[in-house]
Amino acid sequence: MNKAAIADAVHAKLGGTKVQAEEVVDTMIDSIVRTLKKGDEVSIAGLGIFSTKTRAARQARNPRTGESISVPAMRVPKFRPAKALKDAVK
Repeated sequence: MNKAAIADAVHAKLGGTKVQAEEVVDTMIDSIVRTLKKGDEVSIAGLGIFSTKTRAARQARNPRTGESISVPAMRVPKFRPAKALKDAVK
C-alpha cells in the first residue's frame, strides 16, 4: 500500500473529492514529520509511537576503498508498534 492507496481509502470512507482526501493524508504526514523534527513523539492508539532517537558518532569504513570515514551523530526516526498492531499482524 502506498500514499495514493491510503488517499483512496480515505476518499472511499469520507466521501468528498480525491483532492481533499490527498490533502488529509498529506496533512497527517506533515504533522507527524513536524512533531518529530521538534523532538516530540507521536502516539496513535492502536498503531504505535513515532519518536526520534540519537545515533552516536562513529567511525565507518568505505567498502570500495577501505578508507575510514567519520559519521557524525544524528537523530533518526523510530517506530514502536502498539500491542493491537502486533496482535493483528500475527
